Amino acid sequence: MGIGGCIGLIAVGAILTFAVDWHLSGVNLDLVGLIMMVVGVIGLAAYVSILKRRRVQPPAPGAPVVDVEETRTYR
Repeated sequence: MGIGGCIGLIAVGAILTFAVDWHLSGVNLDLVGLIMMVVGVIGLAAYVSILKRRRVQPPAPGAPVVDVEETRTYR
């Protein structure tokens, strides 16, 4: 789930919690909306933390450029 899905979950959850006055038997729409918002926030936090790990820092100005060659031995 990407950023769009997380923000969508938060938005739909907020609409269900704060803007809908429907009453369904056996379903508490306020609770469903809160659960959707919490899941959206957790998903957004997980996505941002993964995105931070994937970012590669550019080399500092004036830093020497080093070529790295990798060799693998298969057994």
